Amino acid sequence: MKHLMQVAATLSLLLALPALAGGDAAAGQGKSAICAACHGADGNSVIPNWPKIAGQHTSYLERQLGLIKSGARTVPEMAGIVVSLSDQDMADLAAYFSSQDRSAGVADEQTRALGERLFRSGNTKTDVPACMGCHGPAGEGNPLAVYPALAGQHSVYTEKMLKGFRSGTTWGEEDVSSKIMTDITLRLTDKEISALATYIQGLRLVSE
Repeated sequence: MKHLMQVAATLSLLLALPALAGGDAAAGQGKSAICAACHGADGNSVIPNWPKIAGQHTSYLERQLGLIKSGARTVPEMAGIVVSLSDQDMADLAAYFSSQDRSAGVADEQTRALGERLFRSGNTKTDVPACMGCHGPAGEGNPLAVYPALAGQHSVYTEKMLKGFRSGTTWGEEDVSSKIMTDITLRLTDKEISALATYIQGLRLVSE
């Protein structure tokens, strides 16, 4: 497992390199109206089914927009939107939303202990690695490896994503990260997924 994670991090870094050119946040704000209905004007969605993208790494946002546009990642609600976006549009939008502050969430105190244990230590009995190994001790993510910032994310969305990975969802043959998540989530129970999701919601994302 450790070897797999190291190889994955290296491959993800290579995949991220084209996305490091950067965009214009001011230009991205001017283009962001098309995103506001679901994600909020500043990237803090009010509907928990849609992810908060405020404060997310530009490398991750660009990568996901590219995957959705290519059809590797299926998001029906966005298919008609991303098709008209150029690489520069995606870079600008990523720069804008990355520059915004993510709103804080609240964890469920009844499951906090389990969620924190899984996030920080994993579960050695079932060979589940600690989430913070890739996503950071505060859920800040890793932009070079294109691992997303998780802190403050809606628990509903996080739970949906984790269960999706567990059901076998991946984002194309070359996307190592989604395959790693599929492998890990196969060893998570519904209770563990729910606890992790609400614990992550309670983490506070500190702007860089």
